[in-house]
Amino acid sequence: MGTLPGRKDIPPWVKVPEDLKDPEVLQVQTQLLEAMFGPAGSRIPYIEQVSKVMLELKVLESSGLTEVLVYGSYLYKLRAKWMLQSMAEWHRQRRERGMLKLEDAMKALQLGSWMK
Repeated sequence: MGTLPGRKDIPPWVKVPEDLKDPEVLQVQTQLLEAMFGPAGSRIPYIEQVSKVMLELKVLESSGLTEVLVYGSYLYKLRAKWMLQSMAEWHRQRRERGMLKLEDAMKALQLGSWMK
């Protein structure tokens, strides 16, 4: 990728320009972002500091997905990408289980009203 990220507050652990050249990219369902990164991205600075990377989010308007670009040294990028993919999958499964429980509860309520 030829363009550098537009952020002005590049963390001190990210080396400019070499760590900004080839970001790792993953796509996450936009609805999972708050669960992963906190309200208004409040956990992003902590995740960046612990992972020694810089994150940039780009919403893909038409698809309901957001690209997460991970900048940093090679190994830190790969580790952070794996961690973020794991977080997204965990939150997706948790949401799915919650929907299944809700569906079961709704079925039970409908069943109960038919018996009366």
